[in-house]
Amino acid sequence: MRWVAGILINAILFVAIAGFLNESFYVSSFGAAIGASAILSILNILVRPILIILTLPVTLVTLGLFLFVINAVTLMITDDIMGSSFEIAGFGTALFMAVIMSIANLIIQKAVLEHAKEK
Repeated sequence: MRWVAGILINAILFVAIAGFLNESFYVSSFGAAIGASAILSILNILVRPILIILTLPVTLVTLGLFLFVINAVTLMITDDIMGSSFEIAGFGTALFMAVIMSIANLIIQKAVLEHAKEK
């Protein structure tokens, strides 16, 4: 259930960010956002751990900030898989999206999911 909630939250974030970054990021529909969110979730399970292990020295030197770059790379891979229904203009936009999505997911997890655990 938590995985499905994460996909829906990321899909909503994709639509919100697409509205904010009109020229740099495009999502054709909410269905495409859900599809992209599911693909991103699968990439985070399969590809992200490999990237983290391969870039561990850089991640340690940057005190974990390189993880934003890894998140941006997974967003760019999602862009390639989704085709024209999910477009990110460049790596800078993907990096900005990775930071925004990380902050938003942190806030949502602390506010909503932690509160639901208490009940």
